[in-house]
Amino acid sequence: MGRCVLVVGGGGREHALCLALSESPSIREIHTTPGNAGTEHFGSNHDIPASDISGLLELSQRLKVDFVVVGPEAPLCDGLADRLINIGIPCFGPQRLHAELEGSKLFAKQAMEAAGVPTAEYDLLDASSDINTYLDARSHEPWVIKRDVLAGGKGVVVTSDRKEAIEFIQQSVQSDGHVLLERFLPGEEASMLVVMDKSGFVCLPPSQDHKRAYDGDEGPNTGGMGAYCPAPVVTDAIHEKVLERIVGPMFTYLSSMEIPYRGVLYVGLMIDQYGDPYVVEFNVRFGDPECQVTLPLIDTDVGELLFASSTDALSKTDVVFKRAHALTIVLASEGYPKTAIKGRPIVGLDRSLDSATTWVSHAGTSRNETGDFISSGGRVLSVTSVADSLQKARDSSYQRLAQIILDGSHHRSDIGHRAL
Repeated sequence: MGRCVLVVGGGGREHALCLALSESPSIREIHTTPGNAGTEHFGSNHDIPASDISGLLELSQRLKVDFVVVGPEAPLCDGLADRLINIGIPCFGPQRLHAELEGSKLFAKQAMEAAGVPTAEYDLLDASSDINTYLDARSHEPWVIKRDVLAGGKGVVVTSDRKEAIEFIQQSVQSDGHVLLERFLPGEEASMLVVMDKSGFVCLPPSQDHKRAYDGDEGPNTGGMGAYCPAPVVTDAIHEKVLERIVGPMFTYLSSMEIPYRGVLYVGLMIDQYGDPYVVEFNVRFGDPECQVTLPLIDTDVGELLFASSTDALSKTDVVFKRAHALTIVLASEGYPKTAIKGRPIVGLDRSLDSATTWVSHAGTSRNETGDFISSGGRVLSVTSVADSLQKARDSSYQRLAQIILDGSHHRSDIGHRAL
């Protein structure tokens, strides 16, 4: 018979989710809201924004969906999962209590302390704090300053410039009441996506993304310009440590609560020179573009996995992974990440140019009056390939990207460089 699912969100992550669900035997019908010009291929797009919680509830009931998969973090922080569960609809995505792991850096630090998970030490600064004294104590390394709010990836400053540090601290205290000053963690970053519920957890293969806008990890921070999976920096030995010191203790801590964590916990890791992992941050949803390179490596029914997690049945679910490599490259609009220029035509998105191993995930795309594709966001699309080696996956993605024309757009030409 198969299940009917509603995917909430409209970016590259949601396109990747729809693609994986479309290949799942357990799924018969896919709805997306608001979706994009790519997700409409897999089912129906609806025009309810992810911020309209009441509208999402009404849509879920009207469509008689079997469960809801939430892409972005904001609706989870606004209690969407709680309200869906109240009307008897399972939700892949944690309830408001646990969404604070992403919504509040302080809450996440306190949860890690309670679970005994390794992370950077920090100071909590408010209006009464002597900023210079705290900066002096950490002046032998770059200062890491984090706002304690959902800031869409723009709430962190890492700097050795005292003036910049003081300004950001003062602005953050003024707007939020307090701010975190963290110890700088040197090392190499990686990401681990962990699907979780009350009964158990499943670690997806570790990935690594490229946050800076330009080649050689230069330029401003972005939402992510590309990613690859699995990340060789996470060796078997490091993987064991991550399980033992981070994922296991967090699962024990979260599953012991009255409200369990249901959904995916994104663990942002820093691996130091000794191969010891620390948590940089938690997100309560799939990363974008990590989602695009992780889901294609799942060999079992993704729809079954997500439904199991939303109904506390994970421990009864076997998940198998492909022995393969995936790499994705993001194409961004002119002006991104500052002010992206939108509304330009995109050429080369014909699905006949895609294959079973190389394809385009839409993100900031829509159609104009004549039905042609145009750009509607900062990160417009990504090209993902799966192959038996990372080099082959990379070559295929760049070949497909070369067929796409968007005036003024930019992308990085060195995705995967740390591994290759």
